[in-house]
Amino acid sequence: MRDKVTGAQRWVVKIGSALLTADGRGLDRDAMAVWVEQMVALRRAGVELVLVSSGAVAAGMSSLGWVSRPSAIHELQAAAAVGQMGLVRAWESSFAGHDEQTAQVLLTHDDLSDRKRYLNARSTLRTLVELGVIPVINENDTVVTDEIRFGDNDTLAALVANLVEADLLVILTDRDGMFDADPRHNPDAQLIYEARADDAALDAVAGGTGGALGRGGMQTKLRAARLAARSGAYTVIVGGRIERVLDRLHAGERLGTLLAPERGLLAARKQWLAGHLQTRGTLVLDAGAVKAVLRDGKSLLPVGVREVQGSFRRGEMVVCVGPDGREIARGLANYSALEAQKIIGHSSDAIERLLGYVDEPELLHRDNMILV
Repeated sequence: MRDKVTGAQRWVVKIGSALLTADGRGLDRDAMAVWVEQMVALRRAGVELVLVSSGAVAAGMSSLGWVSRPSAIHELQAAAAVGQMGLVRAWESSFAGHDEQTAQVLLTHDDLSDRKRYLNARSTLRTLVELGVIPVINENDTVVTDEIRFGDNDTLAALVANLVEADLLVILTDRDGMFDADPRHNPDAQLIYEARADDAALDAVAGGTGGALGRGGMQTKLRAARLAARSGAYTVIVGGRIERVLDRLHAGERLGTLLAPERGLLAARKQWLAGHLQTRGTLVLDAGAVKAVLRDGKSLLPVGVREVQGSFRRGEMVVCVGPDGREIARGLANYSALEAQKIIGHSSDAIERLLGYVDEPELLHRDNMILV
């Protein structure tokens, strides 16, 4: 399975708080420089890269002289506000030393649960990657509450991997990977080199929570791998202090624990579409569009739609029915119901004239559609 790592074109790399702050002693700029050098090498080898960085709260705690992580939400927010300044400056400075440009992106759970904001975040990240800019992502700890927080940056990294449809999620941690027993207490513990992310046997060896600095542990990393697997991404859990760890992973070396998804990228996405979204409206297709979608495997163009029913926003799930009212497919709409009503029956070339802008030439893209 290691060829899945070497062949991965889009990586999400997550680095934990303990690594970034030298176990709480403040931002470890020397270690950051080593990871940056390797990430730059990945970029120049053709890998598209998104960085998910922990460390804001831990860095803020160090600056404020706090020894233990606070439990009060307002204190966490204050620590994050202080630490975020130094964290983003440190990443920006280190990447700039290699003539690489970065962008800061702060996310909350609301950004990825609201479909419109989800699509906007995805568009922003994809645009940054296309421009050759490296997005540096963190949870927006300065505004989160208990109800909306991700709970750990492992989960955030997995959701980002879903968001950008990454091939690979790399979680750099202070342990060398997942073991079949706790290596801190059992000298005979063996590293698990490869497994399926959905293997129930992994739960028994994942252990408990993380250390004082972070909110995660091996259990959250396993959960993150399973979240990433929903969109077909592989996950490597590996020690961030291993010499040249990213270079060696890219070269195919057997480091850390590689967790494989049950399905491939497109199949996993179709499964997610089939089971996780409510429908918000209906598109009535003509006979030609039905044939194009069902038999020819085409996307749905506005010219083939007769009628728009219901009220839906861009990115929400709609049902496609034929002239006889029978459902043939469902998928994510590229335009709202109001916009769709203006462009149905027209060719895609007319969208800009009718709306004043054009986002996509299709009403529903084939990759965001399932047949029923």
